[in-house]
Amino acid sequence: MLDYERAHIYTDGMKTIGEPEGLAKQIMRPKGATLTPKEKILFGFIEKYQFKHGASPTVREMREAMDLKSDGFVIHCLKALESKGAIQKGDTPRSIKLLPSVAARLKTDFVKIPVVGHIPAGGPVTSEENVEDWVSFEVGKIKGAEHCFILKVRGDSMVGAGILDGDHVIASMKRQPKLRDIVVALVDGGSTVKRYMLDRGRPYLKAENPKYKNIYPESDLQVQGVVVGMMRWY
Repeated sequence: MLDYERAHIYTDGMKTIGEPEGLAKQIMRPKGATLTPKEKILFGFIEKYQFKHGASPTVREMREAMDLKSDGFVIHCLKALESKGAIQKGDTPRSIKLLPSVAARLKTDFVKIPVVGHIPAGGPVTSEENVEDWVSFEVGKIKGAEHCFILKVRGDSMVGAGILDGDHVIASMKRQPKLRDIVVALVDGGSTVKRYMLDRGRPYLKAENPKYKNIYPESDLQVQGVVVGMMRWY
């Protein structure tokens, strides 16, 4: 399963639109009393865990996350967080209530985009046999997401456009290709990610790497999707 929360998302001409929420760097700190460094670490772990699992971690999981040998210090930090109003908890290890930031996040609507392993010659791109995985996005994050698919890029032919080997491009099946758009295309039976070009009205594909020649289709060029975004893991 692709870890969407760790990906950087790029859209609108490959300009960054930021990272998905839920990462530790975007954790919402509680208002009120100042937390100690250790309390901040524990609070951050609790929030990230709740984002992922919809429940709170056990004392053991918190101890292991903080690389401690005993539960005593974890319990001490939990009591401090509770006294400072950062968390609300009961009498059991998992009785920490969902943090307001997590509760708001989990109420957000999501849309799933399929990750395809290859582009078929003819037939629907997102048919069940072609889908390897799904990635969830907040509604509105990707325009027209219901008409999109995700494909992993292989090779370095598009490095000049900022698309590297191993990146995942998000492509729209609804958008019509325009001159210089980056597209996912089938050409003479093979799929590729290239820039869509025209020569006297005749379409061809251009790499963004001088090592590769232009691709002029011998028989057929079928655009399967126009690239509208990209995902990259670090």
